[in-house]
Amino acid sequence: MDSTAPDGKLRELADALISATNAFDADRVLTLFTADAVIDDPSTGHVFDGHAGIRDYVERYFVGYHTVTRLLSFKSLGPRKGRARVDFTGDFGHEIGILELAINADGKIVRVDARLE
Repeated sequence: MDSTAPDGKLRELADALISATNAFDADRVLTLFTADAVIDDPSTGHVFDGHAGIRDYVERYFVGYHTVTRLLSFKSLGPRKGRARVDFTGDFGHEIGILELAINADGKIVRVDARLE
């Protein structure tokens, strides 16, 4: 992916992340992130650092709660940042959330800021 990361590439990355979490495939999720990436999700009360933290996040909140995510909309926030509005359903019920993705020049996710609406 080039350093300007066109909107379509950011959207493809969001789609790949959603597909991997819906498949409950933590290994596939990790291929989308840099080794030192961070997921900050205040709804869980935690920040998840690096691959170990991201694996914990996926296994605990997606696999553990049988969470299925559906993309509602996607908006570019700049050359390497985008916002996905998503619908979450699972053992917890139903929530609408926001995932703000930041990527590096190689097209790997370096940060996700997650929140519920």
